[in-house]
Amino acid sequence: MRTLALAAAATAATLAFLTPVAPFAATGPSAALVQPDGLALPAPKAGRARPLVVVLADNAGAETTDFAIPYGVLKESGVAEVRSVATAAGPIKLMPSLKILADQTTHEFDRAEPAGADIIVVPAQMKPKSPELANWLRAQAAKGAVIVSICEGARVLAHAGLLEGRRATTHWSALKGLAKAYPDTTWIRDRRYVQDGPIISTTGVTASLPASLALVEAIAGRPTAQATAARIGVRDWGPAHRTADFQPTVADYRHGLWTLAAFWNHETVQTPIANGTDEVTLALRTDAWSRTYRTKVVTTRPGLATVLSHRGLAILPDAEPRAGRYVLPTHPTPAAEIDGSLAAIGKRYSPATARLAMLGLEYKTPRATAP
Repeated sequence: MRTLALAAAATAATLAFLTPVAPFAATGPSAALVQPDGLALPAPKAGRARPLVVVLADNAGAETTDFAIPYGVLKESGVAEVRSVATAAGPIKLMPSLKILADQTTHEFDRAEPAGADIIVVPAQMKPKSPELANWLRAQAAKGAVIVSICEGARVLAHAGLLEGRRATTHWSALKGLAKAYPDTTWIRDRRYVQDGPIISTTGVTASLPASLALVEAIAGRPTAQATAARIGVRDWGPAHRTADFQPTVADYRHGLWTLAAFWNHETVQTPIANGTDEVTLALRTDAWSRTYRTKVVTTRPGLATVLSHRGLAILPDAEPRAGRYVLPTHPTPAAEIDGSLAAIGKRYSPATARLAMLGLEYKTPRATAP
């Protein structure tokens, strides 16, 4: 019974941390509280031809897709200088998968850029109350940076006091708890991304794709955003969202509980990486498979040398390739990767398992319906 109770708690916690992307459809009653479609950004700071964007991680860990997608999409667009920055030197274990090295520490960034960043992207963090994160973000906000939280990165901003008196959104599963913990913030439902002055926030995990494209559009205009979206296979990046579409059913909890308890069905799978690997599709692939409650994903490379991704992210392989392990299928674009990975999960495991992954990613395919 103790094992089952622990498994149930783990199921609830995992469903809370991960979740699917809804179709960009009708908004709910709270839509009147938020800004029109699109984001507004100030001009880059003096002496810069384009904005300087920081994607931030605490070394204790940050969410994989929250981190890799803004980094990759903004670099792909060419409209900003993008740097990965960590609170300290050394590897960062992204969750639930990938291990990376940042370009700079916050201390190194401050020495090199005393004027501060133009835009800071804050993924969900393993330690959202990290003093280092809070202090650095407050200092950057005081220098005029626009702060963008992805998914439960909103916890970091709320703890730092940056959401007080503002409107914000977050992962569907965190809305109730954050509203109780931070009642001075107006927590918005039915909106994929929300801007309140210099603060932008998004809903769960895969909202990082449309939000990143909305940032590209705000920086360089609609044609540039359209061209970037076409290269990564995305057709629409509007803010419309239905929070109620992402509520686990009793069947979801039962299936998650059983999957966690059935440890004999768990497996380790591998995905090879090499220099030039697309970090956005890799993040979506490993993130989706890691959210099945039965799969551990390891990245592999002979010799374990550090990989530089297609857009320059340093990735540390987890293991040497191993014969007999299932190799994850790959897909050519981020949009194809999401649907392809979910389809492969449904085929290898079950449609119910694929649905758990969709809930974790806050992603919804046209055929994704509750059982």
